[in-house]
Amino acid sequence: IVIAATLVQQIQTIVARNIKATDPIVVSITQIHAGTAYNIIPETATLAGTVRYFNRKTAALVTQRMHALCDGAAAAYGVEIRLDMQNAFDVLENDLALSEAVMDAARGMVGEAAVLRTERVMGSEDLADMLQIVPGVQFTVGHGIGRPLHNPGFTFDDATLPIGAAVYARMVETRGGV
Repeated sequence: IVIAATLVQQIQTIVARNIKATDPIVVSITQIHAGTAYNIIPETATLAGTVRYFNRKTAALVTQRMHALCDGAAAAYGVEIRLDMQNAFDVLENDLALSEAVMDAARGMVGEAAVLRTERVMGSEDLADMLQIVPGVQFTVGHGIGRPLHNPGFTFDDATLPIGAAVYARMVETRGGV
């Protein structure tokens, strides 16, 4: 656990010490699993987390630094550390023309003031892999109640369903399913 905690701290410094401040990337350790009893030193520890980025070269540098930190900790503590980096989802890149079409459709449903353009979002979404093959767009429909998405207290607002469905229907009407 001490080695795992040390590695978490080291990994969290990668962005601040190795990446230009103008190159957005997030490295988060989100899980630590170790031990079965309070009075037994665990034989293994597992860390899990996510790397979210826009620039693939920056992500490769973070991966390289993570390998170096793991190798260094393994040597320093005399343990085996295995880094298993998996690119679960690629960078989500919307088709610009389809993005404009969705925003036009949304404006027709909810009005100009309610349509917000977000330039970039560091979400983790499997649609990103599909958009590498087929042009498309991901958009979100806001909700007016409670806490935001990915919060333990999130409650889905059913009132958003007709709005989202209407935007999809308008896209089919105006683009002929294209």
